[in-house]
Amino acid sequence: MPNCIEVTDLRAPELAVYASLTNAQLRSRLEPQAGIFIAESAKVIRLALDAGCEPVSFLMERRHVAGQAAPLLARCPDVPIYTGEREVLASLTGYALTRGVLCAMRRPAPARWQDVCRNVRRIAVLENIVDASNVGAIFRSAAALGVDAVLTTPSCCDPLGRRAVRVSMGCVFLVPWAQIGQTHADWPHPGLEALRAAGFRTAALALGEGCVPVDDARLAGEEKLALILGTEGDGLGAGTIAACDWRVRIPMRRGVDSLNVAAAAAVAFWQLRARA
Repeated sequence: MPNCIEVTDLRAPELAVYASLTNAQLRSRLEPQAGIFIAESAKVIRLALDAGCEPVSFLMERRHVAGQAAPLLARCPDVPIYTGEREVLASLTGYALTRGVLCAMRRPAPARWQDVCRNVRRIAVLENIVDASNVGAIFRSAAALGVDAVLTTPSCCDPLGRRAVRVSMGCVFLVPWAQIGQTHADWPHPGLEALRAAGFRTAALALGEGCVPVDDARLAGEEKLALILGTEGDGLGAGTIAACDWRVRIPMRRGVDSLNVAAAAAVAFWQLRARA
């Protein structure tokens, strides 16, 4: 029998993870294993469970207990389920639960970048990308287009932030990822040197002198390639670009000089995917 708890007191402390805590408060940088993230929709929650994430509680409209959430709840028989009518839950979260089901989950222990990059051929490195929607979209493209792993720099948006998880459609649980470096001082140096020592050639997606087109056959022929993607607006740092083995551009028409970083990532992932 599902462990349902009717939501009557919107100030109950156990509901703070859904209502009042920010992404930064949910995430514990000092003790990552003590942190929480929020997964939204039955599909995303299923992928998180499949990846081994531990649920803390559910929040959903009452009708979903025996509906779309039933298979999830059967997998988590002892996890509390906070439930109520749509209007009550909307007053709690500040918005209608358009996807019906939320789940608070414990953050997994952070992976080591050396481990997620072992025996892989194509990785993406996200340098200081701060928009959660872009991070989520990049993960979705990475999963769909054959990128083996994603690395984030210390200033990058958290891939387990609520919006990033949602936009990725759960692909943050399909693509291995880790942070490269612990502080701002670790990137681009010695991070780039560490990637090179691990056998990767580095390709900066950037404009400027010395660029080669993304369909250059030499790039596709690289055995191990790290695609470096820069922050919104300013793009990659000059030091990063200078230190990379390749500077890569996507040929464009009609005077357009660049794409949104998530769109550029999708193009580069497809064009530079590892061939058998």
